Formats: sequence, structure tokens, C-alpha cells
Amino acid sequence: MVLKAELHAHLEGTASPDLVKRLAQRNSMNLPDGLFDAKGNYRWTTFLEFLKAYDLASAVIKTPLDYRDVTYEYLKQCASEGAIYVEVMSSPDHAAMAGMGYQDHLDGIIAGIDDAERDFGIVGRIIVTCVRHLGPEQATEVAKQTIAAPHPYIVGFGMGGDENAHHPSDFSKAFHIAHDAGLACNVHAGEMAGPDSIIAALDHLPIKRIGHCVRSIEDPDLVARLIDEDITLEICPGSNIALGVYPDFNAHPFLKLHDAGCKVTLSSDDPPFFHTSIGNEYAIASREFKLNDQELLDITKCSLENAFADQATIDKLLARL
Repeated sequence: MVLKAELHAHLEGTASPDLVKRLAQRNSMNLPDGLFDAKGNYRWTTFLEFLKAYDLASAVIKTPLDYRDVTYEYLKQCASEGAIYVEVMSSPDHAAMAGMGYQDHLDGIIAGIDDAERDFGIVGRIIVTCVRHLGPEQATEVAKQTIAAPHPYIVGFGMGGDENAHHPSDFSKAFHIAHDAGLACNVHAGEMAGPDSIIAALDHLPIKRIGHCVRSIEDPDLVARLIDEDITLEICPGSNIALGVYPDFNAHPFLKLHDAGCKVTLSSDDPPFFHTSIGNEYAIASREFKLNDQELLDITKCSLENAFADQATIDKLLARL
């Protein structure tokens, strides 16, 4: 089995329908009608419907123990598929919507990471994310919370949500608060919006990696800039097909970006929503993009070399390859 690493997974979005039902029961909550389809999978069709389903499912994560269980169960699954390192993106805003404070949500995630490393040998780290469509002021608040409670497992700051809400420059303050405190930064761009979204992010935010970034292929000068500025792309092929960014894997630009010389990695984004996993993303790269085991291992190596973890941790992980 090829060893794997994942840099782009939304923690709340990793919770399976089964886990969400168990947490709802634990917390004496009724799940809304229409969250699941007849087969028990998450029900959504458009990107905005997906965001709504994500919010509804996240609402059952109400205690530190819940966050511990979400983290632990996800890392357990990743380890079973050969992953040795995973960066999860946590959302203090979703925790707050569920009535939980920043420190409680963080304590739960840390417990899940510790337990998973003890039980499965997998290393987990945290990228704290703000939510773009909640606006710049809320993003700044999240950045301030993040740097006020530093922890060795918090290695980055980023932003998810609706890419067409607000301009990247609106979030410059939030990102610079995190960056100036020593956190590496990433951002979603070039998924639901085109190359201009990526260019604006590069122009205004202190980022080292970009989530998705697949629409960069539409602008050759931008592809050259990504290579020149040493930006790592967190590519999630299964997510891109599920959300209709591309009609099929033949149309997906992963190979073109890879062959052009971009630093490309593989991740699952929100795996149960898109019927995927980190193991499946590597299987897609093998089956659809015709990458051999050595090329897949090179992608893992790229992920680890561009992880936000401290160098000692990265060196230990690279030694395992």
C-alpha cells in the first residue's frame, strides 16, 4: 500500500452520516428532514445546498467529546487507507454556532489527534479556518482567537466557504494577524470562481498553499506564477467532479498542472459528502490519471514537504517513506 498524506480536509465535513446520527442521539437532537437521502447519504445537489447540508450536519458536534470523536474516527479511517499524516481544517465558527467556545472545540480535536496517533501511528495537525461568507470582521475575530490560544498542533490558518463572497483583500487583516504570529496560511481559490480569484488571493494574502486552484489551468501566466512563487496546490479531484467543477476526470486538469511543474497534492475535502476518502483519491490518481506507485509516493512526499508541521515532524514522516 502506498503511504499517503492529506492537506485539505474540513474536519466537520469528515463526519459520516452514521457518526452524525450517533452524535445527534447522544445530544438528544432531532436531525432535520431532508438531510439524508433514501440510501442514508447526505442529500444535496448544488454547491450552496452542500454548504447548507454541511452546516446542518455540523450542528450536532456540540461538546469537546464530540470533536474528539469526529477527529479520532476520521484519522482512524485515514490510517486504515495508509495515510501517515493529515491536516484537518477546523472551524471555530461552526463550533460557536453549536454553542461551543474556541478552547473547548480545540481541546476535543487535540484529544482526537493524540488518541489516533497512539492507536494508529497517524500524525494529525490543525489548520484553523474562518468562513468567507461570514465576512471579514468575523474572520479577524477567528484569527485573534487562534493566536490567543497557541498550541503545537495548530500549524496554519486558512479560509473556506463561498468563494464568490467578498474579495480576498477584505481578509488581509485576518490573514496577517495569523501570519505575523508564525502560522502558515492557505486559502480556497479557483474552485467555484476562476483565475481572477486565485490572482487576487496571491496579490493580497500571505499564502503558501491554495485549496483546489484547479481553475488556474485557464490562465497559462497564472500557472507560471504558481510555479515561480512556489505555491502548493491542494487538489481534491473527487470533490471537483461531485460539485460539477468538471464533468468527468478526463476534463480534470490535475495531470496538466502536474506536468506543467506545479506542486500538486491529493486530498478528499469533505469525504462523506462526495463519496470519497484519501484512499479513493489516490485510487483516482492511479486509475484515471495513470500515475504509478512511485508517482503516487512522490505526491505524498510533496504533501509532506509542504505540510505546515514543524520540520522535525516532517523529517520523521519523510523517513517513513
